[in-house]
Amino acid sequence: RMAAAPPSYCFVAFPPCSKDGLVVFGKNSARPRDEVQEVVYFAAAEHDPGSKVECTYIEIEQVPRTHAVVLSRPSWLWGAEMGANEHGVCVANEAVVTREPASESEALLGMDLVRLGLERGATAKEALDVIVALLEEHGQGGNYYEDGSSCHTFQSAFLIVDRNEAWILETSGKYWAAEKITEGVKCICNQLSLTTKIDAEHPELRNYVKSQGWWNGDSDFNFSEVFSLADDHLACCSGRESLEKQGGDVSAQAMIDVLRDKDSGVCVDSESFLTTASIVSVLPQDPSFPCIHYFTGTPDPSRSIFKPFIFVDDVKLVPKVQSPSFGNDDPAKKIPRFQEKPDRRHELYKAHEWARSLLENDQDKGQKLMRIMLDLEKQGLEAMEDILSRTEILDPAEVVDLFYDCVDTELKFFK
Repeated sequence: RMAAAPPSYCFVAFPPCSKDGLVVFGKNSARPRDEVQEVVYFAAAEHDPGSKVECTYIEIEQVPRTHAVVLSRPSWLWGAEMGANEHGVCVANEAVVTREPASESEALLGMDLVRLGLERGATAKEALDVIVALLEEHGQGGNYYEDGSSCHTFQSAFLIVDRNEAWILETSGKYWAAEKITEGVKCICNQLSLTTKIDAEHPELRNYVKSQGWWNGDSDFNFSEVFSLADDHLACCSGRESLEKQGGDVSAQAMIDVLRDKDSGVCVDSESFLTTASIVSVLPQDPSFPCIHYFTGTPDPSRSIFKPFIFVDDVKLVPKVQSPSFGNDDPAKKIPRFQEKPDRRHELYKAHEWARSLLENDQDKGQKLMRIMLDLEKQGLEAMEDILSRTEILDPAEVVDLFYDCVDTELKFFK
């Protein structure tokens, strides 16, 4: 039996379910409990003709220009669990299990495709086109975890969002189907969810599944039914109801509340998996307003702070949420891989470990600390709401240090 895919959750809410012409995106990244995620920014860049880019396991052709991106990623790999680019595109992926075994041979990881889509796509549809073209050319495969003792492989699903629309992209090998969303609330988790509403697909998809004997061509083509193992494509998202209950009021705060909910299972804290990082993005449909991306950079959103990031030129880098770099000595880069696990904890992660032990061992102090932290978060959310309700254009100088300052303030509270 194939190992269960980690139970991450991704959400998007469009008007009329969300507030004031905002598209709200969110993801909890469920990963192995001890894995560290970092938040990293890469500026837009020009690349020489013929240059290559080294992804987690393989090298591929680089493009002439890559967009600026901010990513939340397991710090041993090249790609990302989730992130955004300067054009207001957000991408998150899910590991899924389909009836086709995922390849162990090293190719692109679903997480590499998240970053490649963001670096190369200026709209959600462009990012989708980039991802499926790379899937066709290079395939997906390789170990999803930093684990030298066994290879954990999965197929990928993606939620790709911009100010106007979202695409749910689900894949099995190089085959794929996608659905376009422009209203309401959508949730994807670690199971296939596409059924008969398919707005784009691999040109050979239907011929392929017929040749495998998975579909006879007479009944409606239902992607989840054709590709899922038995009946695991039925019940998915407990978080969706919570968002739908908001009745036209889904905001950054409402999305954060859903991501913090342990009872619903959206905030994972189990024997093997933990929500190791979270993101919430607010994308105003009016392009004169900036998109705002909130990252925790630390495990367990119920004990973390969502800190805002806005793309501006020369945005200040935040080394305190970046893991140490081991260069070519990194065990993830040497063959055989993962023969040892270096200490990848960044400064904010270490501070959180201390806070977590306080929360567990001294409830009074812990709760007091949590109250201070949530108050800090609330100030950030209110300042961002103010930016989105102004008539004048945002001065970039005002937010160039935004994420840096929030991380810094958070660290000071832990000191």
